[in-house]
Amino acid sequence: MTDQPTPTSRLRRYAPRIVVALGLIVAVVVGAAFAAAPLLHIPGPATLAHLLRDAPSTQGGLFESRTVPAAPAPRPLPRATAPLPDTVPWKGSHVPVADFLAATGSNSFLVLRDGTLTHEWYRSGVGPTTKQSSWSVAKSVVSLLIGRAVEAGTLREDNRLVDILPELADGTDFDSVTLRQLLDMTSGVDVSENYNPYWPLTGTARMYLTEDLSGFVRDHRELRFAPGSRGDYRSVDTQLLGMALARATGTALGDLLAQQIWAPIGAEDDALWNLDRAGGQEKAFCCLNATARDFAKIGQLVLDGGRVGETRVIPPAWIERISTPAPLPVSEWGYGAQWWHPTGAEPDLMAIGVYGQYIYVDPSSRTVIVKLSDHGTAEDEEDTIEVFRALAGAR
Repeated sequence: MTDQPTPTSRLRRYAPRIVVALGLIVAVVVGAAFAAAPLLHIPGPATLAHLLRDAPSTQGGLFESRTVPAAPAPRPLPRATAPLPDTVPWKGSHVPVADFLAATGSNSFLVLRDGTLTHEWYRSGVGPTTKQSSWSVAKSVVSLLIGRAVEAGTLREDNRLVDILPELADGTDFDSVTLRQLLDMTSGVDVSENYNPYWPLTGTARMYLTEDLSGFVRDHRELRFAPGSRGDYRSVDTQLLGMALARATGTALGDLLAQQIWAPIGAEDDALWNLDRAGGQEKAFCCLNATARDFAKIGQLVLDGGRVGETRVIPPAWIERISTPAPLPVSEWGYGAQWWHPTGAEPDLMAIGVYGQYIYVDPSSRTVIVKLSDHGTAEDEEDTIEVFRALAGAR
């Protein structure tokens, strides 16, 4: 009787073949990825691998960018010491501030009172000159630039997008989309808010990766609903706004930011705004890489009614515009011209980015809080705002 091979002996016998087969499969997959990347207008596998393992705050270094130079006359923030409360509310309990920061993957945490920096904290490896990605906080910065263009008459909120970018006209309801609808996220343009790094070829994830933003928006003009009929948060709306602003002014967004905001606020450090490709255009919906202190100056600019000292930087009418929720909500929170309004009676407003990026502005207490993080895509926003409001009220 012939001995039957055991499972172990079979594995030993076929192991070399299995290894070769797996190697061939991996080679085919990697080769296909390298071949497909140029056709899909996305970065190659090496960059995609970094996106899977690198912290979100550092991913700006993986893409081309336009430099937004520091102000010719930097304005360091005044400083004073003011202790924070011993504890803050967190998920139905009270915890030390340090525990809150650790639980939410914080990298930087700044508090300003009346324009004075009263608290500044960084985790190990991060400091005052470390650039971190804004993610969608950039949307709120684009809004401020739009406000200047509206005051100058370069743009009007009732402009149709296709009157500024005629190459996007397609004879459908898309042609009726206005800048106002893009500002308030009521356009209906159907690009899903997908951030899944393991499914990077759809929605916002694909827009983040594309090396051809013009081609991307041209290929994504379908509508989920009639423009102006409801609200729905869509990053593509801000991308279209940024492209319209650059076309109308004849100036790249990074250059507009440098001239119109970065210099007047006295930004202390260069910023980097990621582009779709070398010499290309800004990812208006995200990816402004800057220091926490300079982000705080954006918040202070809004708190001060658009002024820096006696210099008017943002029109008062636009500060009112971003301070007023639009009629159609995009979520349980209010939203107006690319700025968020959390629930409650307080007049606070915020710029928010995925993974836990915040510029919080509370006019009542004259408080600005900046929190930059590597938190998850579900970043405990409701609980975080409760912390901000507790800190703003602790005077």
